[in-house]
Parts: sequence; structure tokens; C-alpha cells
Amino acid sequence: MAFEKKKPVGCGCFKEYDNETVEIKRMFVTPDYRGRKISRLILEELERWAKELGYSKAILETGSKQSEAIGLYQKSGYARIENYGQYKDFPNSLCFEKPISTTK
Repeated sequence: MAFEKKKPVGCGCFKEYDNETVEIKRMFVTPDYRGRKISRLILEELERWAKELGYSKAILETGSKQSEAIGLYQKSGYARIENYGQYKDFPNSLCFEKPISTTK
């Protein structure tokens, strides 16, 4: 969670996908705080936390019309992958992955 003067302005989380992989979920920044690199800081902290827990890869899904999110993920080193799991048959979903550590 990201705060400004105790006011929540952004959030994100992850869940275990498999023994080596976390899935980044629920990335959100309130409209008044967008464009301030808060989402990048949240994403970096989630990756750092997952790495500390021993995970080696992060995956995520976003909508094809979420151009700001797509740009964030690409600038952060995520590469497009084939849609996975529940997103496999959703053409408007785009899936990405990034290595976050070399060992578990």
C-alpha cells in the first residue's frame, strides 16, 4: 500500500502461482495520484518482497486497453507471454513475466 500523509493512494499485492512464481495482482493508484511513479514503486516493492521470500519469477495479467499499465510493465522489464491459467481463453487479456531472482 502507498500512502501520502496517512492517506492510501495506491496498492498492489501478489499471490503464489507455483513454488517459484508469484502472480502480481490488484495494482491500483487513485486517479489524483497517477503519473507520479507510485505504481512503479509499488511494483518494485512487490518484486523485492517476493524475491526475499525466495521466488524467482513474477507473472501478471492486464487488459489490452490498459495502455498505462502495459507501458509500466514493459518499462519494468516484463515480457509478453502466452496467456496462462484463467486468462488463457480471454483475447483482451495480456500476460507478462519477469525473472526476479536466479535461485529459490
